[in-house]
Amino acid sequence: MILKIRDRHFHWGARTYLMGILNVTPDSFSDGGEFGSLEKAIAQARKMIDNGVDIIDIGGESTRPHAEQISTEKELNRVIPVIQKLRQETSIPISVDTTKAIVAEKAIAAGADIVNDISGATFDSKMLATVAQLDVPIILMHIRGTPKTMQTLTEYQDVVAEVAQFLTTQIAQATACGIDRSKIIIDPGIGFAKTATQSLELLQRLSELKSLNFPLLVGVSRKSFMRPILNKEHPQERIWGTAAACYGAIARGADILRVHDVPEMYDVCRVADAIELDILPMPRRAGDSKFKQR
Repeated sequence: MILKIRDRHFHWGARTYLMGILNVTPDSFSDGGEFGSLEKAIAQARKMIDNGVDIIDIGGESTRPHAEQISTEKELNRVIPVIQKLRQETSIPISVDTTKAIVAEKAIAAGADIVNDISGATFDSKMLATVAQLDVPIILMHIRGTPKTMQTLTEYQDVVAEVAQFLTTQIAQATACGIDRSKIIIDPGIGFAKTATQSLELLQRLSELKSLNFPLLVGVSRKSFMRPILNKEHPQERIWGTAAACYGAIARGADILRVHDVPEMYDVCRVADAIELDILPMPRRAGDSKFKQR
């Protein structure tokens, strides 16, 4: 399966792709406030591009545990200028991290290419129809409740089976609304309405979600399920734990990794791909996008 976005081709199963996180929020769990100005956001995007990122994911509303929802106007004011400025500079694929259909619509008009909905299109009843009309890819993630309530909703009989069932339901709704199956990406939602143990189980059994036959995005970057393992309270201290989790995800079939630390995880992906997929990467940091099979 191949997904074409602008001048980029995503060959699922051929290598692992990196989605770089660009939070233009004051309160995200790991980097809130670091990239709140347009200048800082664009500078961070340039760094990620220089270090080999494949997609830049721009979010204007924090989805950390217990986060409050913000107004549509505030979210638009945060993300649209960044998308517009970045699109003027580069053809890099841009995703907008939003649960609101109107934000998705305006972000795509501003130059974004993908809608990344952490609610799996359950928060806004207009989201799927909007994405179908826009004819862009959508990332459907598993969650229960909202970021404010999700960590009180962690009772599962079988966390992997129930995540798979949720995603299957949302995929069916997406295709019923007219979204092409080739434009659907799924995300198990590590840490969203999951305990640390459940997040680890999802990673251990990630290959079971490959049976759904959709590209698989995994977001483990700096997340709190590593806290009891590493005994590191601050998210920015969990880079090497993130590296280990990323390797585990690649070994079990992840197609895209959503990360904060692009240079480090770029290297993890290239070595993991060489081991797991038998792929030797050609240099990409100078703009070379070719990969050769041994």
